[in-house]
Amino acid sequence: MTTLGNRPATALLVVDVQNGVVKAAHQRDRVVANIGRLVQMARLEGVPVVWVQHCSRELPTGSEPWRIVPELNPEKGETLIEKNYGDAFEGTKLESALSDLGTGRLFIVGAQTDACICSTLHGAFVRGYDVTLVSDAHTTEDRSAWGVPPPEQLIAFTNLYWTCQTAPGRIATAVETVKVDLDSAT
Repeated sequence: MTTLGNRPATALLVVDVQNGVVKAAHQRDRVVANIGRLVQMARLEGVPVVWVQHCSRELPTGSEPWRIVPELNPEKGETLIEKNYGDAFEGTKLESALSDLGTGRLFIVGAQTDACICSTLHGAFVRGYDVTLVSDAHTTEDRSAWGVPPPEQLIAFTNLYWTCQTAPGRIATAVETVKVDLDSAT
């Protein structure tokens, strides 16, 4: 149902699951394990896995904090996109990579919920993609000391928000890992 013509394919977009990003993340191990299950499912079903890595002063390219967590290993031939902004589409080749794959539908997982995940979800949705946030496969760190709601509330709000989004010709939703079906429409 995407508004992107001739792009019926699905991709799994793994955003910023890097050592320095998820080091102190809420339920890190559970979320990374869920992402690992989804990556394995995508590979078995022939669904492209697209990896996104944030680059910044705190996450310099090639550094240990920049590296994808050791539990997850991009395979040779899988697309890797480096980004400098919250939205993985901004200033990157993500759109052209997804176009080359014929992708109009994205399952989005990763970190941080209230930053790069939300930015990338919005970026994808406004560009015409159908988007599915995997509700138990994204996380963030606790910034409640600065007045931000605790991680579990941010995650719950984000999941609720994405079950309620609508736009002409596009679908947005949130589903748990166990309910992900990469073959059927969202």
